[in-house]
Amino acid sequence: MGGAAIRVLPSRAARAVNLLRTVQYTHPPSCPCHSNPNHHHATPSAASTVSRFADRASSLTGSGRRGYATPRDPAQQKEYAFEMAASSIRFGPGVTREVGMDLRNMGVKRVCVVTDPTVDRLEAMRQVREALDGQGVEYRVYAGVRIEPKDYSIKEAIEWARPYAPDAFLAVGGGSVIDTAKLMNLYTCYPDADFMDFVNAPLGKGRPVDRKLKPLIAVPTTAGTGSETTGTAIFDLASRRAKTGVAHRNLKPTLGICDPLNTRTMPAAVRASSGLDVLCHSLESWTAIPFNERTPRPTNPILRPAYQGANPISDIFSLNALRQTVKYLPRSVRDPDDMEAQTEMLLASTLAGVGFGNAGVHLCHGMSYPISGQNPGYRHAGYEVDSPIIPHGVSVAVSAPAVFRFTGPSNPDRHLAAAEAFGVDISNVKRESAGDVLADALTKFLADLGDQPAGLKQLGFSREHIDELVEGTIPQARVLMLAPGLAKELEQERDQLRRLFEDALEH
Repeated sequence: MGGAAIRVLPSRAARAVNLLRTVQYTHPPSCPCHSNPNHHHATPSAASTVSRFADRASSLTGSGRRGYATPRDPAQQKEYAFEMAASSIRFGPGVTREVGMDLRNMGVKRVCVVTDPTVDRLEAMRQVREALDGQGVEYRVYAGVRIEPKDYSIKEAIEWARPYAPDAFLAVGGGSVIDTAKLMNLYTCYPDADFMDFVNAPLGKGRPVDRKLKPLIAVPTTAGTGSETTGTAIFDLASRRAKTGVAHRNLKPTLGICDPLNTRTMPAAVRASSGLDVLCHSLESWTAIPFNERTPRPTNPILRPAYQGANPISDIFSLNALRQTVKYLPRSVRDPDDMEAQTEMLLASTLAGVGFGNAGVHLCHGMSYPISGQNPGYRHAGYEVDSPIIPHGVSVAVSAPAVFRFTGPSNPDRHLAAAEAFGVDISNVKRESAGDVLADALTKFLADLGDQPAGLKQLGFSREHIDELVEGTIPQARVLMLAPGLAKELEQERDQLRRLFEDALEH
């Protein structure tokens, strides 16, 4: 994030300032650090974690000097470094009105504003238009973003942007809008690239983004995806009935403008679904495999994935986001006028975005993609859309009790710490029960939140759908590689996923 300024609410966000300063201190993201296999097996303070991490680095050679691994087959070698990257963040009520000055300060002449038909009618877009007009910034609005975008809707947006040739992009909306704008930016900067070149392997070629893109400012109007902080863009690949995307640090927005006033218009159902995405972002990144257990070691830093596994810095963001979500999501759903809760949920979304944007997610998200892509006809209440929809947060959370019951044995201490965030007294809980305890806490949280499906059956799925759901999950290698306890051998992985979907049918 360089030395970019960060502004936060003076009354409630001092903790966030310290966390984001941690990221600034470690950026630019060229930060090779040696392995610390112990950091993932307890929940010590950040200071002690980093201290042990440094101790491990100095002890590798036995002489106090920094040691370097002897190169062998990189495919068999584990990672030894992690990188931290996140967008600059500005946080506070009313900061949307500064966006015109930001673009003027960047020397931008022509801006592509990206939004969806609903947000285009809301106060956030009125503020944006007023800010751009006030600074004399030329712009055109693309308001054709599809919620839960498909590859063909992304391609339409790219083709719209190319002849306009903007020198900056401004995304105003939820994750679908921000992700669409990221891909519009990417493919206008690579006009000769095939669409599948940058799409995550194995569905696409997974080509790295090796050049600087145009400036992108993201103004989120939901508190959920954290897309304003990450280099990830997700969409449905319609021909494969699977979700995939593009992920690279160079895709991340230049600036995220997080204005709590922009989330006031979210319907309760959208608030709940978006908040459940925050919940799973934080839980999955907190419980992902440690970064130094990931293989293969990249042969070039540009090949180091954005989703690296749990690491000492992402841990701080993920656990804090989890605690805030458990505390404030129920309040924000119940009372749209509870500005403290709405503000804290937007902050939690951003913190979780920094956490999972560098550590990654795993099974809940990997399984969610075929759940939403193979929707048998479910239409979630509270969403104004013309076709069936399983909102992303709903598709992620519906499998969460089954997932964390499965991953519990991989790291009982982390799962117990997560259960404690839900208010569970873990003082007398046995470590072997960690997964069950967290699963029970999640089940209760979802039931208390209200209007959430108690398993896949309530979305219209049955046992007959499981094999197809499994096959839709297997291509999600980018996230499955971070799942603790998941087999690497294909048939074993299929069996485990089949059992997970069976367990997720009802809870």
